[in-house]
Parts: sequence; C-alpha cells; structure tokens
Amino acid sequence: MFVASDLMAQAVLTALRRAGHRVPEDVAVGGFDDSPAAVATGPGLTTIRRPWDRISTEMVRVLPARIGGEEPAAVILPTEPVKRELT
Repeated sequence: MFVASDLMAQAVLTALRRAGHRVPEDVAVGGFDDSPAAVATGPGLTTIRRPWDRISTEMVRVLPARIGGEEPAAVILPTEPVKRELT
C-alpha cells in the first residue's frame, strides 16, 4: 500500500496489525513526506522525501506573481525514495 502521508501510513500499519497482517511480510506499506512519523513507526517506514527547501524557495518566488494576478505557475520538483525496514 502506498499512503498519501507518513502519518496516515502509521494508522494503516496499526489497522493492518490489528487485523492480523504482518508488515512487510504480508503487506508492504509506504508513506509520503519523510516526516518524523516515518521513523516513529518502529521499524522505520519506507517513504518518499520531498525537497522542502526547494518547495519553500519556489513558494517565495511564485507567490508574489500570483498575488499580482499572474496565472499559476507549474513547478515540478524532484522527490527521492527513502528505503527503511517497512518496505
């Protein structure tokens, strides 16, 4: 299962374990964000890391243009997988 955020993935892990599933033996779970929740799962959750510094930079660059009435800009930033124990 690929879950939209690491925090949501924590809830999925809890539900799967309560239902008697072994993670990752029966079900692999991955999150998104590489937030502190990804390492708080014990063992660590495989996740996708977003480039927060680049996101912040782009927001500062694009926001004034949007406030000035320009059309929204499409910005695609790279992400990277972070492989941990729960793959």
